[in-house]
Amino acid sequence: MTTVPRETRERLDAYAAMLLRWNERINLIAPRDAAEFRTRHIEDSLQLLPLLPDNQAPGADLGSGGGLPGMVLALAEPGRLWNLVESDKRKSAFLQAVAGELGARNITVHPRRIEDTTLPPLGVLTARALAPLRLLLPYAAHFLAPEGIALFPKGKTAEAELTEATPSWSMAVERFPSGTDPSATLLRISGIRRAGL
Repeated sequence: MTTVPRETRERLDAYAAMLLRWNERINLIAPRDAAEFRTRHIEDSLQLLPLLPDNQAPGADLGSGGGLPGMVLALAEPGRLWNLVESDKRKSAFLQAVAGELGARNITVHPRRIEDTTLPPLGVLTARALAPLRLLLPYAAHFLAPEGIALFPKGKTAEAELTEATPSWSMAVERFPSGTDPSATLLRISGIRRAGL
């Protein structure tokens, strides 16, 4: 289990309780995942903390859904401004409710499509279970500052997705094993630009 301060753990517990309540009305996570939400989903998101850049440049989570990993990272790292982008109005209402209830002033929820979102140059960009790498990299290249990094948790398809994206993109890739799923990989990608540019 990732070590975080007691206050952070309390905020994460409050978030988990809200998610499980709201999940009865709107589909934030699969019903089968509810029993292990704290261990599987929160810990899965927290393992990204040590991979975040040391600076406090703003971050964004694309396709935030129920807030994984963006809400978890924002609650664990209140010194960084986080933008949570979610086009589903019900899910974005949930994210706004959590931020309001927990007084998380470092969170801005963008209830719109990624393509219609304007963000400042970002220091970090995350997306979990949103799209294959070949579709995520254009967003990363668009939203990240030149020194920014993308953190993409990937499952068994990580290497295949990298192989598919490599001909079109130049980037530095670091791979980290997931501490919650032995078949998953955490990708930390920097220097993202179209190949040949």
